[in-house]
Amino acid sequence: MRLEGARMDLIKKIWTARKLILVVMIPLLLLPLPLIHPCSESSCAYVLIVTAVYWVSEAVPLGAAALVPAFLYPLFGVLKSSEVASEYFKDTTLLLIGVICLAASIEKWNLHKRIALRMVMIAGTKPGMLVLGFMCCTVFLSMWLSNTSTTAMVMPIAEAVLQQLISTGIADSMDDSVTIDTQEEESDKEENLKSSNNELELMNRKDNEKYEVCMLNEESNGLALKLAFSSEFSKQTNGYLPEAPIRIPVPRKPKIRRDSLYPTKKDHMICKCLSLSITYAATIGGLITITGTSTNLIFAEQFNNRYPEAKVINFGTWFIFSIPIALIMLVLTWIWLHFLFLGCNFRETCSFSKKRKTKREILSEKRIHEEYQKLGPISYPEVVTGVFFILMTVLWFTREPGFVPGWTSLFEKKGYRTDATVSVLLGFLLFLIPARKPWPSAYSSESKVDDEDEKEDDPLAPMITWKDFQKLMPWEIVILVGGGYALAAGCKVSGLSMWMGRQLEPMSGLPPWAVTLLACLLVSAVTEFASNPATLTVFLPILSALSETLQINPLHTLIPATMCVSFGVMLPVGNPPNAIVFSYGHVQISDMVKAGFGVNLIGVFVVMLAIMTWGEPLFQLSEFPTWAVMRNVTGNL
Repeated sequence: MRLEGARMDLIKKIWTARKLILVVMIPLLLLPLPLIHPCSESSCAYVLIVTAVYWVSEAVPLGAAALVPAFLYPLFGVLKSSEVASEYFKDTTLLLIGVICLAASIEKWNLHKRIALRMVMIAGTKPGMLVLGFMCCTVFLSMWLSNTSTTAMVMPIAEAVLQQLISTGIADSMDDSVTIDTQEEESDKEENLKSSNNELELMNRKDNEKYEVCMLNEESNGLALKLAFSSEFSKQTNGYLPEAPIRIPVPRKPKIRRDSLYPTKKDHMICKCLSLSITYAATIGGLITITGTSTNLIFAEQFNNRYPEAKVINFGTWFIFSIPIALIMLVLTWIWLHFLFLGCNFRETCSFSKKRKTKREILSEKRIHEEYQKLGPISYPEVVTGVFFILMTVLWFTREPGFVPGWTSLFEKKGYRTDATVSVLLGFLLFLIPARKPWPSAYSSESKVDDEDEKEDDPLAPMITWKDFQKLMPWEIVILVGGGYALAAGCKVSGLSMWMGRQLEPMSGLPPWAVTLLACLLVSAVTEFASNPATLTVFLPILSALSETLQINPLHTLIPATMCVSFGVMLPVGNPPNAIVFSYGHVQISDMVKAGFGVNLIGVFVVMLAIMTWGEPLFQLSEFPTWAVMRNVTGNL
């Protein structure tokens, strides 16, 4: 017994220190690789494997694991320390900084809440349309904000609506029970009248040797009850048995689920459907823009670093390619969730007849209107934020649209201005523009808002402060992206990427669509258990080398893989939005797996459809581009 107890204690201690053991043992176990084969390829592979294991296992924080190349590359002689340091801060980092400034202003002045409530009011309060309304506003917000921030913003609004739905459902159930009681009382009166008639019939037939009393069928269970009495039985009672029909009370069925938080199963299904729809919509919205999610930024920067001559990936081309994907996924995901949780009654869902509104729909609509009224009239800071939002989008689209000259053609030197230039400029102006109107107004309604957030004696308080920016800036993601750039640079300089490409030559017999499909399925499976940025950072160099070896346009595999890496929606650990939604307690892991598997298949199908149809003429995917040929030749040299 003591020996078994000591073993259990040892196992518990090892399990408690498993992350520390993994951090120490992985580098030691892999150390023979660069020692036995002392070349730059093996040294780079050692750093890549150690970093990838740290990322996938999360033995150390993701940002800390991203710093591993910063000291191992110089130690093994792969890259100089100054060269590694330059990889940790790129053009996309500045782009992210500008977007976070705008996001801080949107969140500070509640513009996101106004947009969300307005879109839900337009969609209506029928369960199916309510889900679609929340999905639309979540997709729109997630285009510009991070998926995690969007989910954290929208979920409290949805939770307020769901709580109103639950409380209204309980009230409806109580009303239903009252009406049922009155109906049963009326049926009791009818039974009393019929029983008196039966008594008369019994008095007329009491001279017979045998008789039987027939009770009427009871509507509650549909069973016919017959009781047979003989004259011998009546004699044994000495005549004291009252000659009246026997009535057996039937227990009433409860109408309210006392063992659950939800009044009915339908209410629980609505809560599940709405909760899951928000995390899926946040994922879909993040696909639309380069800044929508960190994986898009990782792809854009690594692609531009590896293929500097390729001027095909910018805000406009990415948006044109991804917006149809998002719209198709939005509709198909809504149909899938409606079928899974709300049934197939789409005709009732799409009916806009006001006569068919139930009590709970009316009260839910009232609650949403009350929340919107609390925001008051639109304020001056909200107008400024909205103008900056529109201006940033327009400048991104018109920088280099491709079919017409953009505004960068007005400058003499070409190639100096990127999307980050616009983002940082407008983000910087938000630190300067006052949050109060520069002219006095007797009907100013934002003074109340200003009093809550700014001091009364500071009339020139800016739209956002550094604290507002710092609160939203994801520095861990910045370092993580930088670590991915450093790994990619090491693979390029050491020749590891070319070596991996040569090992994949046996796949040259596969058609391009099959290679892309395999990459999408592999990436979407791995990302269910590992973080999205870490998964993409590991796979991008491999897929780039594979595309060059097979003479396939690299975009044919890189873009679908980048999009499919966001489809880790089957588990709470797949991405932060899943964890946020799961924490509210409406869904279980089995619900997420069942719904997420369908969304995963929908995403892979739509991405493959896009890359085989409108993506081909947009990016000239049918031919091996010259910029990839130049990269291949340079790598061989």
